[in-house]
Amino acid sequence: MRLPIEIRQIIYTTSLIDNLNGKIRKYTKNKLSFPTDDAVMKSVYLTLREASKKWTMPIRNWGMILNQFLTIFGNRIML
Repeated sequence: MRLPIEIRQIIYTTSLIDNLNGKIRKYTKNKLSFPTDDAVMKSVYLTLREASKKWTMPIRNWGMILNQFLTIFGNRIML
């Protein structure tokens, strides 16, 4: 809790695995059953494809966050 809020938001909101599992559950829970294993795989593939579009988005206020990292962990960060 001693880190600035901007750094905490990045650390706590980038739990990629939990986020991805939630998206997969969201798309598959509406179906009570799938006719084949291939249908499940196709649904998961399409979910991953949609989720991966957001992975290339830049982090908001990255310049300010990088400066905070350099101030706090300056001896550990190499640019």
